[in-house]
Amino acid sequence: MKIYKARRKGLINYLLIGALVLPIAIFFLDKHTFTENPFILLPLLSPIVLIFWIYLDTVYKTEKNQLVYRSGFLRGRIDLPKIKEIVVGKTKWSGIKPAMATKGLLIKFNNYDEVYIAPENNEALIADLLELNPEIKITKKRPQYQGAKGQP
Repeated sequence: MKIYKARRKGLINYLLIGALVLPIAIFFLDKHTFTENPFILLPLLSPIVLIFWIYLDTVYKTEKNQLVYRSGFLRGRIDLPKIKEIVVGKTKWSGIKPAMATKGLLIKFNNYDEVYIAPENNEALIADLLELNPEIKITKKRPQYQGAKGQP
């Protein structure tokens, strides 16, 4: 069994900071209300717990010929022989996405299923998956046109 940490970049960090600052700011704006009835803070604290759960619990593993992913309440297993293709560097914005960063791996398996993950090191995970299943097709996303800057 090998464990791969998730990359924690981008929006998740801003959500975490915002979720921490908001209850503190509201508390300081109206201390009297919160000191009389501290249970009012519970609805403000529940998003913090959810974001921390996702932030701390996102991990990927290879075990028993399966790729296991876990991110908060999203959990699943993909049989390695069923993986057809891995698209490197593509970001998926909808669907099953147990990831907290962009430019990860889009794993296509079965006929029409796909999962987006973002490990700290894409190449290490790909190398280990290819070692276990050399039939996996690896596709690298082409960089998009960046405009006139630096382009001939």
